Amino acid sequence: MIRRLDGQRLVIASHNLGKVREIGELLRPYAVTVVAAGVLGLPEPEETGDTFLANAELKARAAATESGLPALADDSGLVVPALGGNPGVYSARWAGPNKDFTEAMLLVQHALGDETDRRAYFACALAVAWPDGDCQTFEGFVHGRLEFPPRGDRGFGYDPIFVAEGRDITFGQMEPDEKHRISHRADAFRKLVEACFG
Repeated sequence: MIRRLDGQRLVIASHNLGKVREIGELLRPYAVTVVAAGVLGLPEPEETGDTFLANAELKARAAATESGLPALADDSGLVVPALGGNPGVYSARWAGPNKDFTEAMLLVQHALGDETDRRAYFACALAVAWPDGDCQTFEGFVHGRLEFPPRGDRGFGYDPIFVAEGRDITFGQMEPDEKHRISHRADAFRKLVEACFG
């Protein structure tokens, strides 16, 4: 059964400020009040899932249980077929304990070496969980290619090396409104909005 979120207070189950900001912007048009997990002092659960969906659901359920409020979690990452799907669900871990994505982008570049296949895609899994244990999930994708060196200082994570299909600038160079129209997160959000706000 699809449950609606209209008029709800919703926890964004993330401590990643870039992700919280982007999700907040995507939810702005809807009748929901968002609060970040970090603001509520909620702990970050260990991401032990082997898929984006599993990790999103784990984070959403933990935040809903801890807060007593509906919670929305995102698990997303960069998938590079020439690297066997890496960094994938380990996208944040490639950035190390200091979340240094400059280092992570260098790791991707070095791992690719002379590989000419630079195809890549971003995947996003969203999970909305309620304190009673109910949970709904949604997935989105954007396909493109990797380009080096990194370009642009907008967005976050791997955005400065990712060029979406049909574009000639990286997500790091793209205006936020344009990125929000085509991104993996936007694709997943369209599905969430249709189900929970439509």
